[in-house]
Order: sequence, then C-alpha cells, then structure tokens
Amino acid sequence: MRAIALLSGGLDSTLAAKVVLEHGIELEALNFLTVFCNCTNRGETCLASQKAVESLGIPLKVLNVSEEYLGIVRNPKHGYGSHMNPCIDCRIFMMKKAKEYMNEAGASFLVTGEVLGERPMSQRRDAMRLIEREAGLEGYILRPLSAKLLPPSIPEREGWIDRETLLNIQGRSRKPQIELAAIFGIQDYPCPAGGCLLTDPGFATRMKDLLAHHPDFTLNDIHLLKVGRHFRFSPKTKLIVGRKEDENQKIQTFSQEGDLLLKAAHRPGPLSLLRGEPGPEEIERAAAITARYGKAREEREVEMVCQRVSEKISAEARQSLAVRPVSEAEAEKWMIQG
Repeated sequence: MRAIALLSGGLDSTLAAKVVLEHGIELEALNFLTVFCNCTNRGETCLASQKAVESLGIPLKVLNVSEEYLGIVRNPKHGYGSHMNPCIDCRIFMMKKAKEYMNEAGASFLVTGEVLGERPMSQRRDAMRLIEREAGLEGYILRPLSAKLLPPSIPEREGWIDRETLLNIQGRSRKPQIELAAIFGIQDYPCPAGGCLLTDPGFATRMKDLLAHHPDFTLNDIHLLKVGRHFRFSPKTKLIVGRKEDENQKIQTFSQEGDLLLKAAHRPGPLSLLRGEPGPEEIERAAAITARYGKAREEREVEMVCQRVSEKISAEARQSLAVRPVSEAEAEKWMIQG
C-alpha cells in the first residue's frame, strides 16, 4: 500500500508521517514551494521538509507552484485570514495538486498533519469537509493526529490503517505533539508558527498595498516585497530602499528595464529602486529618502546617482543630482508601514 504525505517539515506533518510509517505503509513526502515560503534555500526546497524526510527515511518530491499560486492570493474565493493568508483556498489548491500527484504516483490516499481546531480558519471541522469536497478527495485524506475525532477515512474503513492506533489530538496546545515526538525520538523540529509570509503582519501590509495599486503583480514584485523599506509615492510609483548589503544585491538582481536605481555618489549607503512612472519631483524625493538612510544623512547636501535600468548602456540613462536628506518624520510620511 502506498500513500503520499503532505509534509511541511513542521512537527505535526512529521508526526503524521511517522504514525503511518508504523503501519508498514510505503510513504512518499510531497512539499509545495511558493514564493511566499520563508524557509527555503535559494528557492530550491524547504529546509525543514528536507530535514524531516532525512529523519523519516522517505523520498521527497518538491513542487514549485509559485506562478499558479499568485492567482489564489489575488482573488481567494473563501477570503483571507487575519492578514493576507487565503488559508482555505490555499488548502484546496494544494490538495488538488496533491490529488494529481497521488494518481501519477499510483498512491491510494493522502496523509496530512492537520489537527482539529489548531488553525482557526482551515482546521475547523466544517472547513476540513469543505476542502475535501472542493478538492475531490472526500474520504481519501487521512489525518492521523485527529483521526478518532473525525469520520473514518477510506484507509481506515478498508482496513489499510488500524483506526485504534490513531490519535485524538485537538486544539492549539502543543503538549500532545511534543510528548509524541519524545516517544518517537523526533528532535530538532522547527517552531509551529509556520513559514508563510502572508501571515506576517508587516509583509501583509506591503502585500495589500501591492494588490491595491498593482493587481496584476508578478513574481518579481513579490521578491521585492521581501527586502528593504517600502515607500508609496502615488498609485503607480513606489520606492524600495535597501537596509543592508545583501538587500542591495537583491534589489540589483530584481531590477527590471525602466526601473531607476539610486545611490550616493561618494558615500556608503543603500541602493534604492524606484518603479513606476515617477516625475522629476518624485525622483528627487526618492534620492533624498535614499540619502536619509546612508552615511551622509547629517550632511546638508549629498550627491546622488540615478541610473535607469536599460539593455542599452548610455550616458543619458545616468544622471547626478544634489539633494538634502529628508528627516525621519518626512520619510515616514511616505513609508508603507505594517
């Protein structure tokens, strides 16, 4: 008998997989990667899930669904959670993808680490039923940690899994999972907060601003949301100011043709990206804000370099301007703050 375990790398999904392995089921882990994951290594795979499968001794399949997932974030049928997290639509989307892979792999059912009542939006009893129904997986999802509190799944009814050996964990307390981890000898697991940036208040504020002013956003826009300080000048123009060297490098990497890159000509400081349709006044303001966060913030006047990103290198694409760094209060007037 073969099954697919949806593995986030957190404690719940690792325990669920371990419980099923104890039944002699052949198990393969499936992990979904999106641009909103904050536990990845250069976008390649989830570090937590990689560690989990190594401890479990099972193979791992990683599916990068970032591009498709943007549509879920733009317009979730079932709405958002407390921030910009479309949890129910996210689960339906992931379960549909998991069903496709389950069929391709010749597996008979799915295993998840869901715990009844642990997450207020997607792990309510009615939400679980809704997700199963809309994903076309009614009866085919085994939730070992809360199985005794839920109707028997097909694996239980068919005798593939002994229901009596499953658990009845519910609620937000982590104590039962921690005790079970000790029994199984599972150590060094990540904290339960999860790795989705859409649940982070600061990131969610930036995401709301992006959605309001640029609803046809791309993966490039999301990558830039992860770095720097963000300032909104107009519906079509925003500024991103690097906070440290690695962010300056990322801003350089994700700049696109038509963007303006700004930095101090002769003093250490951030690299900034101005995107949209800025006029001369907004370019000067962007330069003054950039100067505010550099080593020359106390000077009366700072020479700044403004370079337009272009495939053609020309003198016209680069200009210098002298600005007075703005005050902190002035900068905060334009900042997108969470």
